[in-house]
Formats: sequence, structure tokens, C-alpha cells
Amino acid sequence: MKESNLIECLEQRANLQPTATVFASDTQSTTFAELHRRTNQLANALVSLDVGPGSRVAILTKSAGDCAQLVLAAMKIGAVCVPVNWRLGVEEIRFAIKDSGARVVVTDAEFSDRVAQASSSDVARVFLTGGGWFAGFDDRLAPRAISPDDEAVHIYSSGTTGRPKGVVLTHRGLMSSCQATAHAWALDQDCVLGHVLPTFHIAGLLVLLFPVYVGCRCVTFREFQPDAFLAALSEEKITHVLLVPAMISFLLARPACRTLSFKSLRRMAYAGSPITEPVLQAAMEVFDCDFSQIYGLTEVSGVVTTLTPEDHRGDAHLLRSAGRPMQRAALRIVDPVALADVEEGRVGEVWIRSDRNFKAYWQNPQATQEAYPEGRDADGGWFRSGDAGYLKDGYLFLSDRIKDMIVSGGENIYPAEVENTLMKHPDVADGAVIGVPDPVWGESVKACVVLRPGAAANEAELIAFMRERIAHFKCPKTVDFVPALPRTESGKLLKRDLRAPYWVGHERSIN
Repeated sequence: MKESNLIECLEQRANLQPTATVFASDTQSTTFAELHRRTNQLANALVSLDVGPGSRVAILTKSAGDCAQLVLAAMKIGAVCVPVNWRLGVEEIRFAIKDSGARVVVTDAEFSDRVAQASSSDVARVFLTGGGWFAGFDDRLAPRAISPDDEAVHIYSSGTTGRPKGVVLTHRGLMSSCQATAHAWALDQDCVLGHVLPTFHIAGLLVLLFPVYVGCRCVTFREFQPDAFLAALSEEKITHVLLVPAMISFLLARPACRTLSFKSLRRMAYAGSPITEPVLQAAMEVFDCDFSQIYGLTEVSGVVTTLTPEDHRGDAHLLRSAGRPMQRAALRIVDPVALADVEEGRVGEVWIRSDRNFKAYWQNPQATQEAYPEGRDADGGWFRSGDAGYLKDGYLFLSDRIKDMIVSGGENIYPAEVENTLMKHPDVADGAVIGVPDPVWGESVKACVVLRPGAAANEAELIAFMRERIAHFKCPKTVDFVPALPRTESGKLLKRDLRAPYWVGHERSIN
């Protein structure tokens, strides 16, 4: 098959495998033919709401199937789906809707109150997930020409200044990610994917697109419940899963993992945060399948490097690496100040060249230009990842985050955004947010706070204050009160010095 985009893939699957199941959950099963018809109906419904090429359609849902339908339906008419993190607060949701200019918002009923508060009169309509509101529309739709560089999806990824940036990905980038991952994981029509990641992250979205590209079945879950997921791994004959390490830890903690059979499982891939050697070794013993690691970013359509099953069975030193570049990706390590390449083995900023590189930061040409200091080219251009690491024998070793990002349980948390909220508390004179080691989540958020003279705010009060204003997963789990924060003479905060005592005996790295 020579399809150039995912809509062509869906059309071919609907013709060649009309009765084959593409998505299955505990409440519904959808065939390729049904998915094709429903996305046509949904596309026609969106057109009736004045949604067309370039229009944004936002969605907040735990339903992987509903998210996939809206993404594909929008693609069919040249519109762009904006998956929004349903864990966000009202103000954060309002920003995503307003900044993207979404004309329509589709939401699960449980988030409808927050969406109603966040939506302005500029939004055309708000609809609940499910097919009721678009079921009466025509299930036929004239094909629309799609260019590889047309906008395909729009995902918000928080920036270091605290202002989220809309990352615009192309059809070319998504197809490239599907092709590279299908090759790396040996995906075929006989595979069964297990989908349990949130669809507002690029990893969760990609796993939804793989079955459309490959022609296989995908078993989806609204939420990650370890016992239910373990049962499905055994009973649904799932062959491939992508998890964050915290999920693997939770699975290993359940007694059922020692009694159920996972003989159908071929590959367990992990991404999003570091995995400890004891957890990895236990998982390899319990699940007895191939393991692989993925390193990627939203800006590179999710996949950059992979540590293969062969690497996992080889030199133990390689388990500290993020692997080697996947198909159609190349890496450079660059001095972040001089912008010159550094020699092998020396730490610098990771630069990535790939046809999966994002098109632009939405309505932010300055940030886009800064991300591509050498400009774009036919192969995607060199993108500044903001991650620090080095190359050795072709393997990428990640050592820190140039932009101080915290990765907790697969969630990217940028300290500046959290610090902006922390500093609004009247008792806080100075404060900083860092990531500290966490045996379950990889890292957890800690606030280091200098109180104003005479102030008496305590840890619980500060955490509660922040939880009222931003998403709970971004809030500190702990607060340390300190007499002063380490700063240079010019006032620049020395976060490396602030983090150092907490990381004694640990290797701070990202995957």
C-alpha cells in the first residue's frame, strides 16, 4: 500500500478490511468500515457548523475511540483537531480553546461544566462525545486532496515561560512516525495494540493512529486500572503496548501479574520518563517479551530514537541510553551557547533533523524561528530539543534538561508555570520548583520556598493554594522552607545547585 496520509490509509482499510475491528473497548467495537462511515458523518456535521480547512476543533475526552474519530474527521475536511488535557483547570482549558481559536469543542459529560466555564461566545458550539449529535448526517463525503505538509493536529506543550505553545504537526510527520514505529516494532495486521495512554499526549495519539496505518486491532481503555489492564493483556491477546514506567511499576505491584498468562504479548515499549533497573528487570521476567524504549517529543511527532530488544539483552551500559535514531531521523549534539557541534562523548544540546519535525508553534513565529536557528529544509531542518545529552557509538545518552523540565509519571511539567502560581501566595517572598527523585513517578515536584518575614504559611496551605489554580499533577507534592535560594550576583537562580542535594546517589536523566 502506497498511501501518503492516514485518510488514504483509512479508506483503503475500509475497502480491503471492512469487517475487521479497528477499535474495541468494554462498551463498543468498531470496524474499519464503520470508522470510515462515522468519520464521514462527523465531518459533514462539522461542515454544517462552518468548520473547514484550517479550522480548529477541540476535544476533551477519556475515550480513545471518540478522539480518533474526531482527529480523522477533521483531517477529512482540512480542519485540525486540538486534543486538550482534561486534567487542566478552567483557566488552562480556556487558554487552549481561545488560543487555538476552536470553533467547536467536543467533551465528555464529566468535563462539560469545566468546558462551559472555559468556553466563550467565540466558540460555535459545545457537544458531548458519542455519535448522537452527528448520527443523522450523510455518511458519504467527497474526498479532499491532502498535501503532506498540511496541518494535521495541534497539541499544546507547556513552555518554560509558563505560556503553553501550540505544536502544529503535519500529515507527513504523523505518517513518518507510523512508518518508523511500525518498522521498529514489527507491526502487522495480526497485531493487537493495547491503548491506555491519555490521547492529549502525542504518544497516546500515535498509538491510536497505528491501527489505521497497519490495519490491526486496538483495545482501548478509558483509564489505567492495573488489574483490568493485566486481565486484558491476558484475555484480549494483546501483542504490543506502550506504557510509561510508572504504569509498569503499578502492574508489577498487583498479585495478578504473577498468575496470569501473557504468552500473546510480543513487545512492551516504555517512554516518557526514566525506568529503574530493578523495575525493568522484574518486568522482563514477569512479561517474558521483547522490551524497547522510545525517546521522543511532541515537536518531532513523538518518536526520535529507540533502544531495541537486542540492546536490552546486550551490554547493561546501553540500558542507560535512549537508543539510536529511528528511520528518517538524525541527531547532532551542539553547544547551546556557541551553536557549534561538540565532539562525541561531550554533553551538549540535542538537535534533531527529521521529516517528523513540527511545522510551527501556533501563532508564535519567534519561538518557531528560535527552535530552528538554521531554518527549515526538505528534511525538516535541525530542531533544538532543549534536552542535554551526548552521543557515543551512535547511541544517545540524555543527562539533563536544559530547560529544567520535570517529567513525572510521563507528564511534562515546566517549573516556570508552577513558580508563577507559587509566587502569587502573599506569604511567599521567593520560590523555585524542581524535580526530585521519586521511586514510582521517576520525579516528583518539590517547591523550595522563602517566606516573607513574619509569615506562617505551611506546606499543606501552599499546596492547597496551588491546587485551586493549576492542574493537580503540576503541583508540588512537598515543600521545603529555606532561608534563601542559591543565586548568582546578577540574581539568576542556580537550579542545578538547588537540585544537587536531592539527587545525591541518583542519576538524573530523561528517556
